[in-house]
Amino acid sequence: MTNVATITSAATLNERGDMRHVVARLERLPHCSWHLKMRLIICTAWFFDAFDSIAIAVVLPPLIGMWHLVPQQIGPLIGIGFLGQLVGAIAFGWLAEKWGRRSSMLATLLIFSLGALACAAATSYTMLFWLRFIQGIGLGGEIPLMAAYVNEFAQAKSRGRFSVSIQVLFSVGLLAVALVGVYVVPHWGWQWMFIIGAVPGLIAIPMRTVLPESPRWLAGQGRYDEADEALSRIEAVATREGLTVAPLPADIPAVAEARPNIADLFKGIYLRRTISVWLIWIGAYFVSYGITAWMPSLFRTVYHLNVQQSLNYGLINNVFGLCGAFMALYLIEAIGRRRMFVLSLGGCAASLIAFAFLPQLSAAGTLALATCGFFFLSSTLLSLATYTAEIYPTHLRALGGGVASAFQRGASVVGTTVVGWVLPYYGINAVFVMFGLFALLGAVTAFFFATETRGKVLEHVSPVV
Repeated sequence: MTNVATITSAATLNERGDMRHVVARLERLPHCSWHLKMRLIICTAWFFDAFDSIAIAVVLPPLIGMWHLVPQQIGPLIGIGFLGQLVGAIAFGWLAEKWGRRSSMLATLLIFSLGALACAAATSYTMLFWLRFIQGIGLGGEIPLMAAYVNEFAQAKSRGRFSVSIQVLFSVGLLAVALVGVYVVPHWGWQWMFIIGAVPGLIAIPMRTVLPESPRWLAGQGRYDEADEALSRIEAVATREGLTVAPLPADIPAVAEARPNIADLFKGIYLRRTISVWLIWIGAYFVSYGITAWMPSLFRTVYHLNVQQSLNYGLINNVFGLCGAFMALYLIEAIGRRRMFVLSLGGCAASLIAFAFLPQLSAAGTLALATCGFFFLSSTLLSLATYTAEIYPTHLRALGGGVASAFQRGASVVGTTVVGWVLPYYGINAVFVMFGLFALLGAVTAFFFATETRGKVLEHVSPVV
C-alpha cells in the first residue's frame, strides 16, 4: 500500500508551481467513507432545494380560493421565485469563483432556509410574492455550486454516475413535496409546507462546515498548501480503511492558474458550448417547472377537481418523474450525455406535441400523456448540472454553471408566467404543445451541438484557452 505521507507534499507542490499533482491525486483517489459523507451532506441541500422550489405548486390550490387568485396572478407568483433564482445563480456563480465553493454554498443555504420561514409568515399575495423572490436568490445559487463542488472530487471514469447519484435527490424532493402536500396542506395549512422545507435546511448548515474547500479551486488560486491539506485528509481516510492509493497517473494535464472572466465563456471552444448549453437548459426547464408548478392548478382550474384530487394528480406526475430520473443513473455512463439528452428531450417533445392532434382529453387522459412527457424529461433534468460543470475549466466552472442556470431560471419565469396567459385563451392542449416545442428545441440543440464528456478527465475536456 502506498504511504500517503510520501506521495507528495505541500513543499513539492509549491516548488513545481502547477496543479498537475493536485488533479492526479484526485483522479487516483479511491472512493471511501469520506466521499459517501460528502455526498450525503450535499444531497440534503439538493433535496430541500427541490422541495422549496416546488412547494408553491401545492400551496397554490388553497390560496386560489382564499385570496381569489386568477391565472394572471398565479403565473407571476410562481415566476417571481425563479426570477430570484436567476439573480442568485449569476451572483453566487461569480462569488464562488472569488470566495470558493464552500463559503458560497453555506451562504445560499442560509438565504433559502430563512426565506422559506419568512414565506410561511406571509399574510397577503404581495408579501408572499416578494418573499419568494428573496428565497429564490438562495435557491438559485445552490445548484451550480453543488454541481461544481461534487464534480471536482469525482474520478473521470465514474463522474457522471457519482454526481447524478446525488442529484437524484432533487427528483426525490419533487416527489416528496407532492407527497407531503397531499396530507399537510388540507390538514395543517399551507404555511407548513414552507416551514417543513426550511428547518432541515437550517440543520444542514453546520454539516456543511465539516467539508473542505475544493482542492481544484484552491490550486487554481495558487493556494497549494491548503489544497494539499484537503487532499491529505481524504487520503488518510482511505488509508485507514485499508484502500489502496494507486501511484500518481502520468497522463493528467496541468491546469494553469486563472481568474474568472465572464468573457472567457465566449472564447474559443467555449462559445459553442455556452450557447448550446443555454438552449438545452431553456428547453428542459421551461417544460419542467411549467408542468410541476402548474399541474395541481391546471386540474383545479380546467377540470374543477377539488384540492385533494388536484394534489393527487400532481403527486402521480412526480412519481413517474422520479422513475425517469433513476434511468439517468444508468444512461449517463452507458450511452453518454449527448445521446441521453437527445432521447430524453426527444421523447418528452413527442409526448407533449401529440396534444396538437387531439381533442381536449379527460383529466385522466391529460395526466397520462403529460406524465409520459415528464418521465422522459427527468433524465435530462437530473444530468444537466453535471454536464454543465464538465464543459468548463475550474476557474469558470461555477460561473459558467451559474450563468447557464440563470437561463434555466429565466425560462422558468417565462414558462410559468406564460401559462397563465395561454390557458384562458387557447386551452390546456395549447399549453402542453408549447411545452413540447421547447423540449424539441433542447433535443435538436443536443443532437447537433452537445459535447460528449463521458470518461474524460475534466482538464482534458475543458482546457484553459
